[in-house]
Amino acid sequence: MIKLKDLLVEKRLRVLDFDDTLVKTKSFIYITHKDGSKSKLTPGEYAVYDEKPGDVFNFTDFEKVNKPKQIRPFTKYLKKIINDEGIARVTILTARAAYEPVKKYLKDIGMGDVYIVTLASNDPQKKADWIETQINKGYDDIFFLDDSRKNVEAVKKLQKKYPKIRINVQQAKETF
Repeated sequence: MIKLKDLLVEKRLRVLDFDDTLVKTKSFIYITHKDGSKSKLTPGEYAVYDEKPGDVFNFTDFEKVNKPKQIRPFTKYLKKIINDEGIARVTILTARAAYEPVKKYLKDIGMGDVYIVTLASNDPQKKADWIETQINKGYDDIFFLDDSRKNVEAVKKLQKKYPKIRINVQQAKETF
């Protein structure tokens, strides 16, 4: 006799940010402002930066992973969920535009089989929209970890929109 619980299969998705969640780098975003002045932002600063009219961004530092330093608690967690046989998909969801440097870094630390999505945008809604597309594909147990408060808040809004979907959203901080 088949039990109902045996027919219900959760589609689990674990989504982690890259910069300032899994790794600290010496990569910067360079800005030329409308008045010609220049400045630079760390990935964390960029995540909360409000773009001004006339800002021109230079992301060439993100064509590689400059002087990476693992954020150990989150890297350890990533390794754990990769090895958990019950997880359907582990995804790195990054604002970066370049896929290859992230893939190479993860391969270098022994995690080459992680699915990577590059958004080429710091707009928090883009991360929420990507996760919503996964909900529409049937994922019903989602965990999201990101250092940016704005990204966390955007994804949290999905909890209200999809009350029957298990969505656990956490902001990455020094303690996990």
